Amino acid sequence: MDKVLFLAMNGAKHVALQQANTSNNLANIHTNAFKADLASFRALRVVGEGAPTRTYQVDNTVGHDMRQGALQQTGNETDFAVATPGFFAVEAPGGGEAYTRDGGFVVDNQGVMRTRSGLAIQGESGQIVVAPGTRVTLGVDGTVSAGPATGADRKIQVIGRIKLVNPGDNAMYKGDDGLFRPHDGQDVPAAANVQIKSGFLEASNVNAVSSMVEMISHARHYDLNVKLMQTAEQNARQATQLLSLTA
Repeated sequence: MDKVLFLAMNGAKHVALQQANTSNNLANIHTNAFKADLASFRALRVVGEGAPTRTYQVDNTVGHDMRQGALQQTGNETDFAVATPGFFAVEAPGGGEAYTRDGGFVVDNQGVMRTRSGLAIQGESGQIVVAPGTRVTLGVDGTVSAGPATGADRKIQVIGRIKLVNPGDNAMYKGDDGLFRPHDGQDVPAAANVQIKSGFLEASNVNAVSSMVEMISHARHYDLNVKLMQTAEQNARQATQLLSLTA
């Protein structure tokens, strides 16, 4: 009975973990460029005498769904989306580089280009600094150009290029802050095959219908494990009563 109770309790625990994962995906359905977390169950054999055929399940995070979300046109020149596989580089909160697909920029009081969450956008030669009173335009290859916003002389000059990278989906992991980092901890070199699209934002790739179906499935699976625990408890109680009668 103890083994049945353990298996059911462990199953309920890991179904709850998957439910939390699915709930987090669903909560980020409107987060720009959000990549759904993927998880699956895997079976492990129960170790111990008398249970060689028993297995139990554990929740196993297998990565992230790196499929591109829909590109939504905004018409805003300060919005941009990564239109191919890959990322652009930002300065991570703790220092060093991190990578994201959540495009769009603002220019702070020092002229530094930043994401709307405040992270400095990294160019191929460091931070990109824009002179005051200039209008910024972006090329498909990440080239950042600027020129006077007003006046007769509106000559455009290239001031930098956003660092675009494409290390491959399996080379990156997503941190708790939503930023991607390479498994080896090294800065990823710039790639020439990554393009951006100005005036667009990438939507989340979470499928709301599939996530709702998964949540219902997880809830039923959880209830099944709870009922199994209740059954194991009832059987143990009845066995105890029988033993007390024969004692």
